[in-house]
This record gives sequence, structure tokens and C-alpha cells, in this order.
Amino acid sequence: MLRKFTGILGSSVAVAALAISLNVAQAQDADTAPDLDKPVAKVGNSVITEADLAYAAQDYAQQLQRVPPTEWRKVLTDVLVEMKLLAEAGEEEKLAETDDFKRLMAFERTRALRNAYFQKYIQSAITEDEVKAAYDAEYANYQGAPEINAAHILVEKEDEAKEIIKQLEGGADFAELAKEKSTGPSGPNGGDLGFFGKGQMVPEFETAAFALKPGEFTKEPVQTQFGYHVILNKEARTQPAPTLEAAEGQIRQELVLAKFREVLEELKAKNTVEIIGADADEAKAEESK
Repeated sequence: MLRKFTGILGSSVAVAALAISLNVAQAQDADTAPDLDKPVAKVGNSVITEADLAYAAQDYAQQLQRVPPTEWRKVLTDVLVEMKLLAEAGEEEKLAETDDFKRLMAFERTRALRNAYFQKYIQSAITEDEVKAAYDAEYANYQGAPEINAAHILVEKEDEAKEIIKQLEGGADFAELAKEKSTGPSGPNGGDLGFFGKGQMVPEFETAAFALKPGEFTKEPVQTQFGYHVILNKEARTQPAPTLEAAEGQIRQELVLAKFREVLEELKAKNTVEIIGADADEAKAEESK
């Protein structure tokens, strides 16, 4: 049985149920919400439903990443069957009537209500328009770091590099020479390294590459621990701002956190919070910081 993992913040039950129902054998119409009361299995007189699968999917989300999606339903159903069998045995032993169990249920109810409130009034309260507005505000005057698109020809000996430079000065094509002579992994691709910023290459290479203007190549071989390089600066630019799609997750997370803090402060203002006992002095010390 999978080890239980309960996340701090639960995700939407409907979304989770839909995710579980989307497999090759039992895919549902994308426009039709899953029937959360639909039976999945029976254990004695107890019924396991699609909603139970959805809740289990939330609890075991981390572990499910190690299982092929086509097996999720089977794995979760097996887990729920085991859970029901043990729960029924617990009922027979009257464990639900013990004080410890009642305390646990009170805690679980509080946590479930917290998660439901967070989902409905904080997480789901962030709209697409708010995300777009925050993205526009954050990246309106974005100044990216400098980057260059460079290519290089790597050889073992300095004399080889000098000969390549002579050929380039005579009009030879850089990409063709790279394909023919470079020992580096980028050689078959014409020596192209793509765009990179400062701090991504070894210092000697970076200094020489960023000193070049677009279209220029090094007039002297550049030595690094890998050998001797002839470097071409193909293009220079500033790093572009991330797209809305790429930045959306981080921006939404920041908005949710800000909303969470706002709601929490409002709730604290409406309610009296008192730390009792030995922890009281520590709580007061924290508040005074």
C-alpha cells in the first residue's frame, strides 16, 4: 500500500476526479463533469465512489508520479479497498468511540474545512485577469541581462586554431570549418552554442566571447581546460522577458500567497486569538519582533 501523503493545500475534487477518470480504458467526454457518486467498488456494505478516488488522488499525488497514469485507477482502488477493510475492522472494534479517535476526527474536520475554504475563497479567487495584470505590471519595463549567441571551433593545439583563424580571415565559412575541424560536441551543428549569459561559460571563454561585436570572431586562440577555441559572436541581445505562459505559475503563486495573508489578517481582526500556557511568552516575543 502506498504511504499516505497529505498536502497542506488540497486541489479541486472535481479536477482530481477528472484526472483520475482520464485513462485509455475509461476516458470520459471532456465536456462532461465526472459523476462523483458513481460506484467504483464495494467492500461488504460499503461503496467506494469516484469521489473517494478523487480524495485519494489528492492524498497520494506525490506517489502517483511514480506510477504510469493508465494504472492510477487500479492503484487507488486497491488502496481504498484496503482502507475500507481496515476501517470496517476498526468499526467492529468500536475504535470510533474512543476519545483519541474523536480528537483526531475533530482535527481532520478542521483541516478539511481549512482546505475547502482556501480552495474556494483564496486559490480560486485569483482570476486570469489578475494574473495578466500582475504579469504586465512586473514585466512592463523589464531589462534583461545581456546574452550572446556564439559559435566556436574547438581544437587540441594552438597552431591548429591559428590556422583556422587564417582561413576565416581568408573568407572561409565558420560553420563549415566547425563541422570539419571542431572536436567539440557542437561541431556537427556548425559550432553553434545558442544564447547564453554571463556566468554560464568558463571565464576565459566568456571574457573573449562578450568582448566581440556581433559578426566578429577571435583573432587569437582562446585557451581553456578543454583546448583552444576560435569564437564567433553571431548575435547579441538582452534576455527577453518570460512569456505569460511561462511566468503564470509563479505569478499565480505569489498572488495566492498575498491573498492568503490578506484573508488571514482579516480573520484575525474578527477573532480573538490567545496562546495559552508555556507557549504564550514565546508567542509574545515573536509578535514583538
